[in-house]
Amino acid sequence: MPADLFTVRNVSRDTVLATRARGSGSFLEAFGGLMLRPALPHGEALWLPGVNNIHMFFMRFPIDAVFVDRPDARGERPVVAVRAGLRPWRDVVWWVRGGHGVLELPAGTAEATSTRSGDRLVFGPAQ
Repeated sequence: MPADLFTVRNVSRDTVLATRARGSGSFLEAFGGLMLRPALPHGEALWLPGVNNIHMFFMRFPIDAVFVDRPDARGERPVVAVRAGLRPWRDVVWWVRGGHGVLELPAGTAEATSTRSGDRLVFGPAQ
């Protein structure tokens, strides 16, 4: 997977979830996630590899969380769960079965792209 900015496409629906996704490069970046950021603009996302739970403590805005499994031989990652409209300071996703990473997106992205469990995502170079 690209180390800096990359795109995320839902190949099942032929939609784009993010044009400027960024992976967390360290434990501290992953731990901090989007906490204390003022917003997550449309088209941006945060990728947290190896994560199957998240919390919304210290968050200032709602998000959608798309949990995925490991990539298959074609590099496609199956969506195992979508948690849309997670509320700041309130919501927690304790554990997602089969989750081996989560893509945190602006609220409304999952609905706008019709992303559901069973869809397949591809991470590619930023355009």
